Amino acid sequence: MGLLSSILSLPLAPVRGVIWLGEVIQDQVEQQLHDPAALRGELEEIDRAAAAGHLSEEERKQAQQSVLDRMTGSTGGATANDRKE
Repeated sequence: MGLLSSILSLPLAPVRGVIWLGEVIQDQVEQQLHDPAALRGELEEIDRAAAAGHLSEEERKQAQQSVLDRMTGSTGGATANDRKE
């Protein structure tokens, strides 16, 4: 029965390959999103943009919070500042 089911499921092999490739790509993206070196670089870039006047203080805080949320795995809920207001 194993040989017969292998032959019958052969047309689905490309679909399984695409699914596997999608999972590999998703794993790589998640690793890059949570890479400490990349996150630190983003924080440094935010600081440089704020120092150059390209970001307001509020935009800088929001951008930093977004990076910190990714770092800690937060779901993007209310921050301490949001709760005070």
